[in-house]
Amino acid sequence: MMDAMESTGEKIKVWFRFVPREGWFPQDTEGLWATKLSNDTATVKNVPFLQDGVAEGDVVRFRTDSDGLHWAVERVSPSGNCTLRVLPVPDGPLGRSPQAVHQRLSPFRLGGEVFSEDFPMVAFTAPAGADFAGIKALLAQGEEEGWWHYEVGSATDEWRSA
Repeated sequence: MMDAMESTGEKIKVWFRFVPREGWFPQDTEGLWATKLSNDTATVKNVPFLQDGVAEGDVVRFRTDSDGLHWAVERVSPSGNCTLRVLPVPDGPLGRSPQAVHQRLSPFRLGGEVFSEDFPMVAFTAPAGADFAGIKALLAQGEEEGWWHYEVGSATDEWRSA
């Protein structure tokens, strides 16, 4: 049996359950990598593609089911980071290129991951203290000019007021 100290730092997958959105992916769960902090808390270590209301760096509480899966119960401590999702418009100026999306947003030094080659959505972590006003302006410009569609999966008060 592991004690709390031995379990600290262990990489685990924390699963989130949600209602699928119409016209979106049919999945109703998403697993995010996390670093275990205690028997029921962990820090999220990657950006969510589907789950709203959580960002990389947030601490979540989970419960472990009889199959050993860790299911998120609540966010315990927000990181101050925001989750942004950007999908290039296939017939727009950037084509289906996630690299072009990364390039346009590169001045802001955001960490991001690409969903898949088939669906080139890029999920970004906008860290606390980033130039949220500048990021919001560029996201809006890109949408207006047909580069991409975007959504904010997790926002902070700092994001909303920028």
